Amino acid sequence: MKKVLITGIDSFTGTHLSSYLQECGYEVFGTSFFEGADKKYKCDITEKFDIANVLKEVQPDFVIHLSGISFAAHGDNEAFYKVNTIGTTNILETLVELGLNPSKIILASSATIYGNQGLEVLDESLCPKPANHYGASKYAMECLAQGYFDKLNILITRPFNYTGSGQAEHFLIPKIVKHFKEKSQIIELGNLDVEREFNDISFVCEVYKRLLECDKKSELLNIATNRGIKLLDVIENMNEIAGYQIKVVVNPDFVRKDEIKSLTGSSDKLFDSIGIIELKDFKHTLREMFEA
Repeated sequence: MKKVLITGIDSFTGTHLSSYLQECGYEVFGTSFFEGADKKYKCDITEKFDIANVLKEVQPDFVIHLSGISFAAHGDNEAFYKVNTIGTTNILETLVELGLNPSKIILASSATIYGNQGLEVLDESLCPKPANHYGASKYAMECLAQGYFDKLNILITRPFNYTGSGQAEHFLIPKIVKHFKEKSQIIELGNLDVEREFNDISFVCEVYKRLLECDKKSELLNIATNRGIKLLDVIENMNEIAGYQIKVVVNPDFVRKDEIKSLTGSSDKLFDSIGIIELKDFKHTLREMFEA
């Protein structure tokens, strides 16, 4: 069995991905900021000593680095760089220092690095223009990680929005589903006439699995589908699933100035690398979240 080490294994993505990879025959280990059970190690990625202990113990064939601060409204701006940027380079430096070279190291960046490009479809050739500390910390991580391309087998991914059961309720889709679960009569949202990617977590898990198994390295890849879903369609689908009509109120505090009406990621480079993946109907995703 090939050994996969997932940092941030108890995150939303890590929880789903670890289960999926185990089903596919991988032996999965993980790190967490908290005490863990068997095959899950307590590790602070800002401390190289912690990372070295885990890597020496596990000797992974693959590494998927998910650990980081992923909520853009997180209040501590310095923490974005300490964890997302320096934490990642700590892992790469420690691998080199220990003489370990896993078959694939996948680093999770974010589509947030693109910023506002004034375009509806974003591809990997664009020059990043991050507009917040979260995006800037991820872009800094990408720049520094590329300095290790000649030493380690690295792929950098830029996931667009995805969701599923278990995602934190401060993200948009879980927030909407929560209102319907609680039979709320009113929900406050920002811009309503927008279209975004809302991919299913199962799609993301399959992407990571295929990236482990493909021969690509030293690349940056969107995890995207170029499938836009209208926010108003999400509300209509939830009205049908929950069996009642919710009242939507636009809260000016949630409205973003100059927000692009439609925004998706190009999937061309991704699907050229790993093959096309069949997508789940998003209404099915919403129903699973509602019934979970």
